[in-house]
Amino acid sequence: MNENLNKLFVVDTSVLLYDKDCIAKLHGNDIVIPLIVLEEIDKFKSREGILGENARYINRFLDDIRKNNNLYDGVLLEDLSMKIRVESNTNWEGLENLDQKDNDNVIIATCNFVNDNVTNQKVILITKDINLRVKCDAIGLKANDYYADYEFIQTDNLYSGLHEIYTESHLIEAVYANKHISLGKLNLKEMLNENQCVILKSNTEESKSALCIKKFNSLELVLSKNEIKNKLGIEPKNKEQIFALNLLLDENISLTTLTGIPGSGKTYLTLMTALKYIEKEKVKRIIFTRPIQTVGKDIGFLPGSLNEKMAPWLAPIVDNFRNQFGDLTYFDMMMEKGIIDIAPLSYIRGRSFNDSIIIVDEAQNATVHELKTVITRTGKNSKIILLGDIEQVDLAYVNKYSNGLTIVIEKLKEESLTGHISFTKGYRSELANIAASKL
Repeated sequence: MNENLNKLFVVDTSVLLYDKDCIAKLHGNDIVIPLIVLEEIDKFKSREGILGENARYINRFLDDIRKNNNLYDGVLLEDLSMKIRVESNTNWEGLENLDQKDNDNVIIATCNFVNDNVTNQKVILITKDINLRVKCDAIGLKANDYYADYEFIQTDNLYSGLHEIYTESHLIEAVYANKHISLGKLNLKEMLNENQCVILKSNTEESKSALCIKKFNSLELVLSKNEIKNKLGIEPKNKEQIFALNLLLDENISLTTLTGIPGSGKTYLTLMTALKYIEKEKVKRIIFTRPIQTVGKDIGFLPGSLNEKMAPWLAPIVDNFRNQFGDLTYFDMMMEKGIIDIAPLSYIRGRSFNDSIIIVDEAQNATVHELKTVITRTGKNSKIILLGDIEQVDLAYVNKYSNGLTIVIEKLKEESLTGHISFTKGYRSELANIAASKL
């Protein structure tokens, strides 16, 4: 191994399946892949969706680089300043209580061997598996998460999309008079992102305020409750919903992200806006998708047709139709005509959605690579909306900060085609609010 490098990373299966480009992103460090990891990767190569694609990519990559040298001795990748090899040896000393037939434990034993046989580098196991990291820590081996996608995120200051500015009362009056105000007149010290939601508040009159959205070099007054009700037939319940509906109605914003607690109105507001786009013939279809699998499972495990398989995950849309229209006649008609299209994330690659509203529900349960797949499917005259609650992540390998929805929000918050708002209040019921806050 290259003794000039500071670190040697032992890379787990979960990392290779999570991000096929992980090796390139770990440049400047040497890489060891346990042999058992190749066996695990091989089981995924025939899978549909991103897991199968990543498995096949890794297999091709390793097959390609072994032309330069064998993977037993190691292959030097000069462009990445790293040496990569496959390790078949294990050391079970001190691991007697671990089941030697368990693949995770074989990875630990491989890391243990590498750690005992390398003197000039810090050996670290890189894995998305939380329990594997905990087990390594318990036996004195260093293990880290794969941070490449989210190491830039300030974990104590996630972007909410909302900012408060205190200013003079006469400037707020000017906003209402002109429907906008130049940023230069506000003498702001902070930088605002394009399409950021802003509450202008008077520093002398407590009740005087204005809701605005940042556009180019000014703040534009948002559509009021009554204006929104006239356009959509629904009345927003708070300032976050007003901002959300303004972002959803803005045809110049191609990607809108809405986060917040259950019952805060994310799905309802999105669906009602999408139906209005259909009614006005601004788009032709509503594409509904959501992550329906974790590592190791796919949609094939569920019985029935594609629509029948997706039925449990369509429940939020169905419930909102029933609540709004009293029954499902309208929903069934739209499904029959193909106006509503169900597209599971694992089936989306290769498709292109033009003249569509694309709704991704429970987006916090997708990786950033899965969300990249669906966002890059967005075609002409289309708008994509990502919905989710980053406090309720169900995937075993990601958390509040490393899930795809958080990463998309943080990475794209400065783009002029995106807008974001986070909801803080739920309206499902008083009991639901109490449970969300106290349980």
